[in-house]
Amino acid sequence: MSYIIAVAGKGGVGKTTVCAMLIQHLLTLDRPILAVDADPNSNLNVLLGYQVKETISDIREAAKSLSSLSLSKSDFFNMRLEEIIVEGDDIDLLVMGRPEGPGCYCAVNNILREYLLRLGKNYKFVVIDNEAGMEHLSRRTANEIDKLLLVSDSTIVGLQSAISAFQTAKKAGLKIKETSLVINKSKGPLEEDKVKLIADAGLDITVYIPFKKEIEKNSEAGGKLSSDHVLTWPAAVVIPVPHFHGDKLHGNDQRGGFNGESD
Repeated sequence: MSYIIAVAGKGGVGKTTVCAMLIQHLLTLDRPILAVDADPNSNLNVLLGYQVKETISDIREAAKSLSSLSLSKSDFFNMRLEEIIVEGDDIDLLVMGRPEGPGCYCAVNNILREYLLRLGKNYKFVVIDNEAGMEHLSRRTANEIDKLLLVSDSTIVGLQSAISAFQTAKKAGLKIKETSLVINKSKGPLEEDKVKLIADAGLDITVYIPFKKEIEKNSEAGGKLSSDHVLTWPAAVVIPVPHFHGDKLHGNDQRGGFNGESD
């Protein structure tokens, strides 16, 4: 079975960058990996260096024009899903696209759920980059999440958004085995009031990711994430997956405190 990781956080905190770095890290553990871009405002494909021509939303729109004499919608979806996946050597990418209407992802979620149930098991890891409101996960896109990775910066707004995503997941009744909170773009430990806010929500800080100018510039320029970026930001990708492949990950665990590295 695949190990499913869902990444969530508000726009601007570097969620998608962390997601891309996590994917690069997971490649050192096992492969292949399915990356799912479930945030219409994200650019996960850019960071992975992939070009996307079609999305699940495009399939949904095309299905509307099917005649009664053509393929059933189910057969059409299955056929087209195989065609829109962007395949790489070790990472495949599936992009959700935009909702049918404001906040309406029903049809798109159904398609993704069916795909994950049918073919998700072919991947060692499935990493889902979610929108801030957790729309996809709250509709049970995946039956069970092994790791919910919440990404925030050091601001109250970012933290509140991460906490809200966590609460949404719980209210939706999602089966989540582990939850981790990452403080991204950090220039030092959080103030006591923010730490208390996190603790009161039932969360702990898993790791601080120090701010790096080169990562920020790369993101602003819309460039592909390089292995150099990952290596120069060591804490960023250390999101351990306990018990996956035995003790293979234990030496990589850097949970907890700020390591003081920032530019």
